[in-house]
Amino acid sequence: MKKVFLYTKFNRFWHWMQALFIILLAVTGFEIHGTFTLFGYNAAFRLHNILAWSLIILTAFAIFWHITTGQWKQYIPTRKFLKEMIRFYLSGIFKGEPHPVKKTEISKLNPLQRITYTFLKTVIIPLQILTGVIYFFYNSWGDIGLSGWTLGPVAMLHTLGAFLLSAFAIIHIYLTTTGETLFSNIKAMITGWERVEDHAES
Repeated sequence: MKKVFLYTKFNRFWHWMQALFIILLAVTGFEIHGTFTLFGYNAAFRLHNILAWSLIILTAFAIFWHITTGQWKQYIPTRKFLKEMIRFYLSGIFKGEPHPVKKTEISKLNPLQRITYTFLKTVIIPLQILTGVIYFFYNSWGDIGLSGWTLGPVAMLHTLGAFLLSAFAIIHIYLTTTGETLFSNIKAMITGWERVEDHAES
């Protein structure tokens, strides 16, 4: 094993803030839908809107960072080691087998992560932002040419996105516990340094 610096300060800041915003958006969103009571409807509604605009601003900065640093290349899908990663997650991970793909500064994500994160960043999050903004300006639909639209489909798509994001968060949190130790992956996203298998192929 060797230690490699993988996550810059902005990378870590963006990761944790995005996680915080998404979790709180899910909590306040489901409360607005009447699933449970935590903050109270009015407080949840106000907090949800504040968090939504905060996530949009954070996303804008993240896009700028990905483009200017070239980090967007991390998400380019590849079939290299894809079968090995599928087999690893289905069985190898439970047998203590070594990870098929080595993490490096220029290749932090395995093939399945690339596909998942690309779908998340190009489909799910944009869907949530777009439907959320349309939802937010519901009372002004007539002024912006959307008078013929109905709220139902927009709300359904926004709720679908919320469930998909929640599912991703649960799976993501579980996978963070499958590192060298229970909290080693979480520690890496706090310090920036991660221990990787030196013998794994990239």
